[in-house]
Amino acid sequence: MTPVRIYLDENVPSAVAAGLRRRRVDAFTAAEAGNLGVSDEEQLHYAARERAVLFTHDADLIRVAWDWTQKGKEHWGVIYVHPEKLSLGECIRRLKEYATTFQAEDLKNRVEFL
Repeated sequence: MTPVRIYLDENVPSAVAAGLRRRRVDAFTAAEAGNLGVSDEEQLHYAARERAVLFTHDADLIRVAWDWTQKGKEHWGVIYVHPEKLSLGECIRRLKEYATTFQAEDLKNRVEFL
């Protein structure tokens, strides 16, 4: 089994990745990966190559992930929350729970709502 890695797209503040790393969660951002300004499809493709769940505030990524599933394309999961629903601290706490409760394979091809 593989530990959960969390890739944050450009819609999520980098402070979330920093908070996760302080809690020993493997997290990295679109900016760190050089993926600023790429399409949602490319973000999901990159996350799939990296075997990382994609954390986003972008509801359009839910549709992209659904389309992939319908076409039989695999991804390593998408976790979504509306940017005004949870504080950064609460996002970090809940994402850490995902990382410590699940293995990467558990989230494959799933869309989760934080």
